[in-house]
Amino acid sequence: MARYLTPSKVGLLVLVVLYASEEVPTSESIAVLDFIITYISPKARSAKRGSDDNLHDHARAVDVRSIPEASLGDRLRTFARRSYGGATNIAAQIESQIVHEREVGIAAEEQTARIIRTSPLGAFIRRCHLEYTRMQFQDATALWQQLIVYRAQSRQQYERRNPPSQSHPLDSNLTAFGIDASHDLVRIMYGQTLSSTGKAELYSLYDVKALLEFQVSEMQSSGSRMPEDMRQKLTEMSEDGSTLPLTHYLTFLDSWRAGDYTSAFDNLHRYFDYTMQSRDRSFYQYALLNLAILQADFGCASEAIPAMQEAIATARENKDTTCLNFCMSWLYHFGRTFPSDMKVIQDSGILGNETEGLAFLKSRAKDAEMWSLLSTSLLSEAKLGLQHGSTLLIRASAFSRLGLGSLAWSNSETFLSCCAPHAPVEDVLKCICRVAGFLAQRGRYSAVTETLQSVPKATLRILKYQNYLQFYSSLLKLRLLIRHNDLDTARRIATQLQGQDPPDIENSFFLAFSQIELSMAEGNLSKALEIVEETAQRAVSNNNDIIVYTRLLNLKARILAASNNALSLFSIVVRAAQLAYRSLCLPALWEAIGLLANLLNVLGEHNAALELLNAIVPRVLECHDCELAAITYRYLVDAEIGLAGLEKSNKTRRKEWVNRAVDHLDSAGKMYGFAEDMKGQLEVLYRKSMIMKWQGDLVLANDVASKYLEVKKKFGEMRV
Repeated sequence: MARYLTPSKVGLLVLVVLYASEEVPTSESIAVLDFIITYISPKARSAKRGSDDNLHDHARAVDVRSIPEASLGDRLRTFARRSYGGATNIAAQIESQIVHEREVGIAAEEQTARIIRTSPLGAFIRRCHLEYTRMQFQDATALWQQLIVYRAQSRQQYERRNPPSQSHPLDSNLTAFGIDASHDLVRIMYGQTLSSTGKAELYSLYDVKALLEFQVSEMQSSGSRMPEDMRQKLTEMSEDGSTLPLTHYLTFLDSWRAGDYTSAFDNLHRYFDYTMQSRDRSFYQYALLNLAILQADFGCASEAIPAMQEAIATARENKDTTCLNFCMSWLYHFGRTFPSDMKVIQDSGILGNETEGLAFLKSRAKDAEMWSLLSTSLLSEAKLGLQHGSTLLIRASAFSRLGLGSLAWSNSETFLSCCAPHAPVEDVLKCICRVAGFLAQRGRYSAVTETLQSVPKATLRILKYQNYLQFYSSLLKLRLLIRHNDLDTARRIATQLQGQDPPDIENSFFLAFSQIELSMAEGNLSKALEIVEETAQRAVSNNNDIIVYTRLLNLKARILAASNNALSLFSIVVRAAQLAYRSLCLPALWEAIGLLANLLNVLGEHNAALELLNAIVPRVLECHDCELAAITYRYLVDAEIGLAGLEKSNKTRRKEWVNRAVDHLDSAGKMYGFAEDMKGQLEVLYRKSMIMKWQGDLVLANDVASKYLEVKKKFGEMRV
C-alpha cells in the first residue's frame, strides 16, 4: 500500500494544475475549488459531514464524472493519459516556478500562478512533490500501474467523445518507441494492468491513519461504539494489507464499549506493544491511564488504582502535564464514585480534600490550556456545591430539588431536543432516564415506556449503558408494582436487583428506598427500619448527597408513624425539615412538613396542622409528584375532619369542614389514581363512604362502595 500518493491524489493534482493553468471557466471555479478542498482538507470534510453521509470516508476516491464542466472532465482525462513522468512532475514544475518568481522579485499580484505556498492547495502540491521524490523505483512503477487501472474506468466514456489518437492508450512513450501491446517490455511493465480484473488501490497509509484517528476521536468524545458501515470499511482496508497499530486501539475502544473485557485488554496490550517496539516510552503513561480506566470500568478497583499511580509517576518522570492532569482528574472522580476504594489515595494526600483537589485541577487545567479538563472541573465544582445546597448550576437537577417540576422537565426536554446529537451517549441516556422518572412521578406510565424505548439502538450496543437502562427500568417497575400491591412480584424483582451491581451510587440508593417502601407495604416495619439504618451508614461512608439523608429521615418518620409511635418522630421530622431547608431540597421539606402536620393531627392540634398544610399545598403541586400530593391532601383531610369534630355546637360550621374534607378526599383519590396506588385509592374510597353514611346519604355511600370493589377488582386482574 502506498504511503501517501494514490491514483485519486494524482487525479486531484492534475485538477489543481488545470485550475492553476486558468483552464477552468470562471463560472465553475468556485465549484471546482470546493470539490478540491473537500478532498484535501479534513476540516472542510468534517464541516460538510452533516449534509453528506458519504463524506465521513476520508479516503474516498475522486470520480472525474462529478467534475462540473464536461470539457474540463475531458481535459482531466487527457492529462491523466500522459506518461508517468509528465503526470507526476507537475508539482515539481509549479514548485520551481514559484521559487523562480520569488527569486527574480515578481510581486505576489503579478505572479502567473494562483496558488500560494501557504494555501491548502500549495501545501497539497508540496506534499505530493515531496512524497514523489522520496518514492523508490518499484513504488513509483506500482503507482503508475495503479493509475492506469484507475483511469480505465472512464476510458470508454472518453473515447466515445474523443476519437482515439495515434498515441498508445497506455503510455505515450510507447508510441515514441514504436512499441505495441504485444512487446515483451510492455508485458513486463503492464502485465497485471492489461487484464480486466485489475483493481486500483483507493487508499494510502496516510488516508487510513487519518480515518482511524478520526474514528478514535469520535468514539472517545461521544462514548459510542463503531458504526457498522465503518466496521465494514475497516475490514476491507485490513484485507488490502492496511492494518496499522491504531487499528488495535480502535478495536480496544469498541470491545470496551461492548463489555468484552478480554478482547479490550488484549487489544490494549497489542497496541502499546507496537508503540514500544521503537523504544519510545513517551506514550507509556497513556497506556497505563487507559489500563486503569478499563479496569475501573469493569469493577477491578484494586488493579485500577495501582495502574493509575504508576501512570502519575511516569507522567511526572516524562514531564507530561496533559497526561498528569487527566490522571489527577480521574482520581478525583473515581474517589467521588467509589470512596471506599480510595482510602490509600486519600491517606497519601495526593489530592487533599475535595475543595483543594478541585482548586488544584482548575489551576493546572488553566496553566496547560486544557479547556475540556477545566470544563469538567467546573462542572464537578458545581455538583459539589449543589450537594451542599449552595450552587445551582445544573439546571434540571436544581429545579427538581427546588420542587419546580415543570422547569426541570423543560430543561431535560430542551437538552434532548437541542443538545442530544452532540452530547456524550452517557449524558443522553441518563437524561432520558430522568425524563422517565419525571413521567412516573406524574403518573404517565404509558409515556414512561415510550421514553425508555426512545434510547438510540447504538447506545444499547454498549453493555454498560444497556445494563444501566435495564436496571433503571426495573426500578421504575418495582415502584409501580408496590403501588399496585403486587408484593410477590415486587419482592422477586427486588431480589434480582439486589443480586446485581448497581450502575452508580445514585441508583443503589434508589433501590434501597424502594426496598424500604416494599418492606413497609408488607407490614415488616422492623426490616424497613434495619434497611434505613444500613443505608444511612453507607451514605456516611460514601459522603453522599444531603438529599439522601433527608429522604432517609422522612422514611424513618413514616415507619415510626405506621408503628403507632408518632411521638418519637418529632425530633426526626424537625431535623429532616432543617436539613432540607438549608440545602434547598424542597420536595423533601414539604414531605417533612406533611409528616409534622400528621403528628399535630395525632396530638389534636388540628388548627396548627391546617395552617402548615395550607401553606405547602401550592408548592407540593408544583413538584408534579402525584404520590406526595395525594399524601398531603390526605393529611389535610385529617385536619379538617378533626376540626369538624370540634364543632359540636355549630352544625353549619361542622358541615362546612366535612364538605371541604370530601373535596380534598376527591383530590387525593385523583392523585392516587394517577399514581396507580391501590391502597391509597381504597383508603380514600373507604373514608368517603363512611362520611356519606355519617351524613345519611346511603345512596351515595353505596355508589362509593361499588367504586371500592371496582378498584379492588381492577388491580386483582392486573396481578393475574
